[in-house]
Amino acid sequence: MTIDYDAHYFSPRDTLECGQIFRFTPYGEGYRVYSADKACYVYTRGNTTYIECDDGEYFYNFFDLGRDYAEINDKAKSYNVPLLTRGAELGAGLRLLNQSAEEMIYSFIISQNNNIPRIKGIIERICRALGDESEFGGEKYSAFPSSAALAAAGAPFYKNIGAGYRDEYLAKTSARIAAEGIEKLFALPTAELKKELLTYTGIGPKVADCISLFGFARRECFPVDTWIEKLYREDFGGTLKDRNKINFYFCNLFGKDAGYMQQYLFYAKRENL
Repeated sequence: MTIDYDAHYFSPRDTLECGQIFRFTPYGEGYRVYSADKACYVYTRGNTTYIECDDGEYFYNFFDLGRDYAEINDKAKSYNVPLLTRGAELGAGLRLLNQSAEEMIYSFIISQNNNIPRIKGIIERICRALGDESEFGGEKYSAFPSSAALAAAGAPFYKNIGAGYRDEYLAKTSARIAAEGIEKLFALPTAELKKELLTYTGIGPKVADCISLFGFARRECFPVDTWIEKLYREDFGGTLKDRNKINFYFCNLFGKDAGYMQQYLFYAKRENL
């Protein structure tokens, strides 16, 4: 089936290239996107963005198409912060994805102190080795593995596929999740969710915020990385050095919309708008 949407508020490039997802590849007029065990083809033609997929309900939710981003965009401009206004105006097509929580846990453990091409490569090798094979549009792809499959692989496997020191993180966290599941995490208030995520091997504050924002749809979370530290100093006149305090500053400033504002700010700073 094919879903169509106003391209002004849905740019595949800006949505996919902003660091919230790692399983996508340029294809045709746009991208092939993979999430959990599903795949789609997303592209823009004229003023419309199209999603070709086998599971319309999944990808309608995945791309957050039920949410009014015009309202979020206007809210961003209302703060009268020049960088945020530019991000909202020029990145109006940027959307926050609703992704698999388990996939985000492992993806963002891999992401720390890493670059995007390398992150994508590690995840792709893990999927090819451990994920079930599926097919979409006449081409084969590998699903993201279950926690049981990840746990069974063991730390040496992760070392051999290039995960580096993250090998033990992936092995220990997958073993814990395979044994316990993560169902209990969904019911926790956001502060408690972050606190619980920090008990998993390999998850620090920034990674916990990324997992909460992109995997548990906690839009009040505001991950702080080097880009955010830079714009905090240069565009907000901030003087704090501690990332936890910078995180608190932005969460307090933007409230329930902090995650959207983080993405607009990150986009504007990275694109040098």
